[in-house]
Amino acid sequence: MARLLEIACLQTEAYASAEDALQHALVLATEAVASGAKLLVLPEYAGGLKTEGRAFAPPVYNQDEHPVVQGLASFAEKHGVWIVLGSVAVPGPSDLFFNRSFVIDDTGSVRSTYDKIHLFDISLSSSHSYKESMSVMHGKSAALIKTPFATLGLSICYDLRFPQLYRDLAQAGAEILLVPAAFTKKTGQMHWHILNQARAIENGAFVVSPCAVGPVEGGGESYGHSLIIDPLGVIVAEGGEGTGVVQAQIDLNKVAETRAGIPSLQHDKPYDIAITNLELTT
Repeated sequence: MARLLEIACLQTEAYASAEDALQHALVLATEAVASGAKLLVLPEYAGGLKTEGRAFAPPVYNQDEHPVVQGLASFAEKHGVWIVLGSVAVPGPSDLFFNRSFVIDDTGSVRSTYDKIHLFDISLSSSHSYKESMSVMHGKSAALIKTPFATLGLSICYDLRFPQLYRDLAQAGAEILLVPAAFTKKTGQMHWHILNQARAIENGAFVVSPCAVGPVEGGGESYGHSLIIDPLGVIVAEGGEGTGVVQAQIDLNKVAETRAGIPSLQHDKPYDIAITNLELTT
């Protein structure tokens, strides 16, 4: 029997305020529910985002008081859907905050959270330089949640470049790997599609990657092109360069079928690295 799930990525744009971000998200969430979606997934910093120089400066609220967390929890309860809130900023130690993802069930309860482990400290050029660690405290634990419909592995944006995280999640049972993001337009054009497809192929898992789109107040621009990818690496749904809902029906049985046919998750072997150092002589 097929294990069907109607899943929707909400491709939102960045708003500086949490209140504006929530209203924008609710419009798209309403559209997704009207189309039959049962799992809604939002991008990174869906709780609001702006930049200040190289640093990220989203609105920061305590988890229990965050208007986007509370607003989407109410929506989930009202419509009987699950929501993965890609991330919002919640207070951390000192002047730092955590970039935190939330899994909200169909009663409006927060069932799992994940704090982004790998922080976006990059310098592609003088105009494309970011240092997320200036304002964000990194997380220290991966997160897996078994839901009634599938086992979810959580991650956020820059985590995508660290394949061992997804390997560990898949070997722990993840069937859907979630990659909510605010990938920059420049890095997105270079690597977004191929990295997401690689994570699906390597792990025989669905990859669901909602990405914010458009300019960010203070500087920067997100790439969009939200993706739903099957365990063979085939893109089954993709967003463009505007806001909207990216939706597809997936069959979770395809995970087990793919892993049975290509059982690479069972084939990892321990190894050493043999280094041969041929020094130059004069």
